[in-house]
Amino acid sequence: MPISVLGFYGAVAVWALLITRGLSTPKQWPLIAGFGLALLLFLNIRYVIDGAPAGIAFFISLYDFFDNLGLVTGEVPSAMTTCPENACSLWGDTYALHQSWGVAFFDRFVNAPVMRTNALYLHLVCNSIVFVLMHVQLLWSGKPGIKTAHAWLGRATLLFLTLGTAAALYLASEHDAVQSYGDVWAEWGFYSMSLCVYGAALMGWRSARRGDWQQHRIWMIRFVGAMYGAFWLFRIFLMVTGPLLREWETASLLLSIWTSAPAGLLIADVLRREWDARSTHYQRL
Repeated sequence: MPISVLGFYGAVAVWALLITRGLSTPKQWPLIAGFGLALLLFLNIRYVIDGAPAGIAFFISLYDFFDNLGLVTGEVPSAMTTCPENACSLWGDTYALHQSWGVAFFDRFVNAPVMRTNALYLHLVCNSIVFVLMHVQLLWSGKPGIKTAHAWLGRATLLFLTLGTAAALYLASEHDAVQSYGDVWAEWGFYSMSLCVYGAALMGWRSARRGDWQQHRIWMIRFVGAMYGAFWLFRIFLMVTGPLLREWETASLLLSIWTSAPAGLLIADVLRREWDARSTHYQRL
């Protein structure tokens, strides 16, 4: 049994409990954000520490339990396949079938060109730094004496986001040749994801340059939502749609690619409007 995978499931369950309690106790949101950030860093940094193939095998293992639910012996859905010696998973002989996109992901980074592997590391490290910085910005914004630091942290965030996005675009440019990803649909899907995230950040930066702090706040909340969508909603969607769409290869992955970042941005904007409405209501009282 993969103890690390089971431990991650347990940590996510604790996080979900914190989120549920936080709905009625807003003061707990810094703890919730910090817990989620720790989980994100655990997922991303292990690629660099253990190497890309080991990091990918752990990532695939997170979905194996769900993707194999309800399968009978000998059944091989169209969207699932095996990998040599089951090296792409930590489940050993428990689960031999995996989503075909996961097997392709693993295969592409076993003896991969240095440029491809380094681009993956650059993307993961820079985006991890962006997640840390944007949480610092959210928690510290509006506090006395933080204005100058907020501006410099904003510039640093945009710099690392630019590097991480450039690496992501390079990786995406190769996806048109990967059938299990969805060919050109996957390539342009990742382009759209990058545009959603980076575009929101640029709009926030542009608003700050113009001194429009209201629009700056709006766009940066949308940016944070897009980042959360591209990371967390992307993974949640895969976990939900993977078992449901086992007979349609690439369908689950393409849905996650195309919808996760826009969904995150939209959810963040809806929440922001609700927060603003509550704030206005309390001010009138």
